[in-house]
Amino acid sequence: MRTLHSASRIAMTGTPIENRLSDLWSLFDFLNPGLLGTSRLFEKETKELQKGPLGLAPLRRVTAPYILRRLKTDKSIISSLPDKIESNLYCSLTREQAVFYQQVADKIAEGLNQAREEDDDGGRRMKMLQYIMLLKQICNHPAQAGLLAKSGSDYAAARSGKFKCVGDLCAEIASRQEKVLVFTQFREIIEPLSEYLAGIFGRPGLVLHGNVAVRKRGELVREFQSEDGPPFFVLSLKAGGTGLNLTNASHVIHFDRWWNPAVEEQATDRAFRIGQKNNVLVHKCITRGTIEEHIDEMIQKKRELADSALGSMENSITSLSDTEFLNLVRLDLKRALED
Repeated sequence: MRTLHSASRIAMTGTPIENRLSDLWSLFDFLNPGLLGTSRLFEKETKELQKGPLGLAPLRRVTAPYILRRLKTDKSIISSLPDKIESNLYCSLTREQAVFYQQVADKIAEGLNQAREEDDDGGRRMKMLQYIMLLKQICNHPAQAGLLAKSGSDYAAARSGKFKCVGDLCAEIASRQEKVLVFTQFREIIEPLSEYLAGIFGRPGLVLHGNVAVRKRGELVREFQSEDGPPFFVLSLKAGGTGLNLTNASHVIHFDRWWNPAVEEQATDRAFRIGQKNNVLVHKCITRGTIEEHIDEMIQKKRELADSALGSMENSITSLSDTEFLNLVRLDLKRALED
């Protein structure tokens, strides 16, 4: 992009800062080269600003004249759009989930120590990501993590506190004859979750993931948007997070949490967009006492930083120290098994 020559330059984006403050620097290095200094100087200065009493206010003052920002929640821009109400849906672990979770958590310290002894930073980061994914899968359902039941169905709802929690919520949604979007980052949980919800709503719903043909997407949208269309739609966050108009849904459930709140917001915007006539209720599933609750705490802190500079996730998960990471994945058994 920097090699392009023109009389003027404009960047259009819904997420000017998607992962870290350096995203903003990259945009301005293209738009107004030199305005924010070198990348190294920018990183140093913004870290110092965050420690000061003014926070990132000086950065906002520098960039504000060059930014034209529209927010859906600004009634002066879109007066017809209803409200978006977000809430956390706290779930418990079953005892089976808690046992599996603790077994993995116990292995993590051993794995990190081994990587450190071998001085393998790349291997350490890979192990951290693998552990995180495995713990998140256990929070969803033991069968998703490849952990088999001693008897009965692998994906039996009784094995997962989150399944039961979402099922109770969807039973209420069904009783009101309302529609819901359910987002997950995991392809393998979509079909079991869809089958479970079909029993609650009394009829099948729709699913969308990366293996669904592009031409089929439009058909699914039209079917869901019809007045007598399916009551629920289970979508993968990657395939269904952008480009779909699903305003017939008045509920959005994030079955598992993504690191970046901007990605979740883009998914929520499938329902919260022009054409929506009802308030949109956004439910974010959080399994108490687990990595999901710790991630939510981190996201809330990042949102404070995001509000001060258009959004940021400054620290990568894999850049945490071993101690910080072990605190992230620890199991609070008392909270995890709360009813």
